[in-house]
Amino acid sequence: MRLPFRAMARAAPSAVQAPAAATVAGVSVDAAALAALEVAARDFHFLPRQPVHSVLAGRHASKVRGRGLTFEELRLYLPGDDIRSMDWRVTARTGKPHVRVYTEEKDRPVLLVVDQRINMFFGSRRAMKSVSAAEAAALAAWRVLAEGDRVGGVVFGDAKAEEFTPRRSREAVQQLLGAIARFNQALRADAPARRAAGKLNAALERAARTARHDCLVIVISDFDGHDDRTRDLMLEMAARNDVLTILVHDPFLSELPESGQLVVSDGELQVELGFGHAATRRSIAEFVDTHAKALLDWHHAIGVPLLPLSAAEETALQLRRLLGRPLQQTPVRQRAGAAR
Repeated sequence: MRLPFRAMARAAPSAVQAPAAATVAGVSVDAAALAALEVAARDFHFLPRQPVHSVLAGRHASKVRGRGLTFEELRLYLPGDDIRSMDWRVTARTGKPHVRVYTEEKDRPVLLVVDQRINMFFGSRRAMKSVSAAEAAALAAWRVLAEGDRVGGVVFGDAKAEEFTPRRSREAVQQLLGAIARFNQALRADAPARRAAGKLNAALERAARTARHDCLVIVISDFDGHDDRTRDLMLEMAARNDVLTILVHDPFLSELPESGQLVVSDGELQVELGFGHAATRRSIAEFVDTHAKALLDWHHAIGVPLLPLSAAEETALQLRRLLGRPLQQTPVRQRAGAAR
């Protein structure tokens, strides 16, 4: 069963409805709201070395030209360590040999590919998928800028796309967020646009032309309309860059209510699906499982990490949980540094 791109659940009173104004919390987002997320862009990062519990833990560091060395951690001396890395003050204070570990600081341009097609205009709790994708892109952009890297992006909808060359400035981030907000606010439940599955591949092709080598490409989408070409484009980029997928999803189809109706539409025709029918519920469940398994399988096959982002939960908290450190936990290296 293939569900069309737009759906609205009549049985869920908490379902997000179409906006009555330019910006309605959870339904659409403006540039000011995305800019305000700068303060929340903390406690996570996209560096090659990740905390142990991070989704990206164990990934290999990119072979990119570095800007210098950055302090990584303080640890006990091991046979074979370079004597020049000894921290003599900590060694003298503790009575045990300690070394300072450094990693090469990477100059890694980051390209955000942000999906704002009509298929993203759905949400059952908290926010539309399109809003969650916009928030994730804003948080990533501010985090990348804070780490001193260049950030750019490809923002695409059903009719067009805009591309921004990676730059290292607040103005560059604000321009990118402004474009995301414009695409986001153009989404409406009664929009005439029809499902544009091919726009996903078109956006990835643009990203591949920009990210020629040694970039980090972050694709933020629900991957509606993905096919073999999508996989090939992701594989092509991953061969020369680091690629990360943030899969935006809504839990509604996985948690269908016992009764009610789901209205689905392709922009011209619509049909009502009753949740009370076992066959319908089974078909929807099979569709969700098959769709999710296909995405996971080819992401795993080409070695591209996939981070699930629920539109029903706060975006910043999810990114911290997936890419950051647990709350209320102080890393060993910080404790060691404080002891000096």
